[in-house]
Amino acid sequence: MSAELIERARAGDGEAFRELTEPHRRELQVHCYRMLGSLQDAEDALQDTLLAAWQGLDGYEGRASLRTWLYRIATNRCLNALRAAKRRSAREWNIPGVVPPEPTRLGEAVWLEPFPDELLEQPPPGPDARYEQRESISLAFVTALQLLPPRQLAVLVLRDVLGFHASEVAAMLDATVESVNSALKRARTTLERRAPAGVGEVPAASEDALVARFVTAYEAADLETLVTLLTDDVFMSMPPIPFEYQGRDVVGRFVAALFGVGRRFDLVPTHANGQPAFGAYLRAADGRRRATGLIVITQRGDRICALSRFEGSVLRWFGLPDEL
Repeated sequence: MSAELIERARAGDGEAFRELTEPHRRELQVHCYRMLGSLQDAEDALQDTLLAAWQGLDGYEGRASLRTWLYRIATNRCLNALRAAKRRSAREWNIPGVVPPEPTRLGEAVWLEPFPDELLEQPPPGPDARYEQRESISLAFVTALQLLPPRQLAVLVLRDVLGFHASEVAAMLDATVESVNSALKRARTTLERRAPAGVGEVPAASEDALVARFVTAYEAADLETLVTLLTDDVFMSMPPIPFEYQGRDVVGRFVAALFGVGRRFDLVPTHANGQPAFGAYLRAADGRRRATGLIVITQRGDRICALSRFEGSVLRWFGLPDEL
């Protein structure tokens, strides 16, 4: 970063501003996603952040790095969005001809959306970071973050994910170091107590083999084989539908209902949140294959410990068509 670029940007040079901010754009988008759990909301927060930075560049005094200054703006924009509480509401069951089993419970974070891996380019975390990059973007981790109060969420992400020092976080949030440390302690306790399946899991080296077995069983509607790929405590969610299922038996019954009346699917591999994902396409009687959703799996050892299903509208973010 050069003083010349800053002066040009302050004088209204948009290209100079782009040169200053573009190296941080991708990581700021990921940060907003962790905070908000939604790719759409993250993009809105990112645009608000860049606009605020452009309009407020005269106030940047250089006491912190430009990156830290941008994170301060982005974090506070996300906190404003969280406090506004304008979340998308849960949707009713919407798959015709399929009667699901009674859910184990109803999910709280029904606005959660997947994040394409191609947008995940980011710098290594700071020395104080507690989570590995892959774990810190996993669906399980992002879901767990959404259960925290906004202030605790911000502190945990800034300290344990990005590795900012407590004094830096205090400056970003206009708080004291003591209050930051207190919020971090409470956030860690809550996260450890309420983290869903997959948080803290180390991906196995046999991911490709498991993916191949899953695709073969799913496309053949081979329920018996599919169930053997699941852990005993497998967890399934499907935002924005609030239904959640815990345990191999009930997840198996859900998949059996999905495969009922001859429904068959083709899966197109992709990646979301650092995890294997698949665009699911329903084979129609006329030979067409129409998009029905995105499935993301979480692996523990050589089995699947979590399944997340999202609606077909998210497939465009992964470059997948509405119809094969």
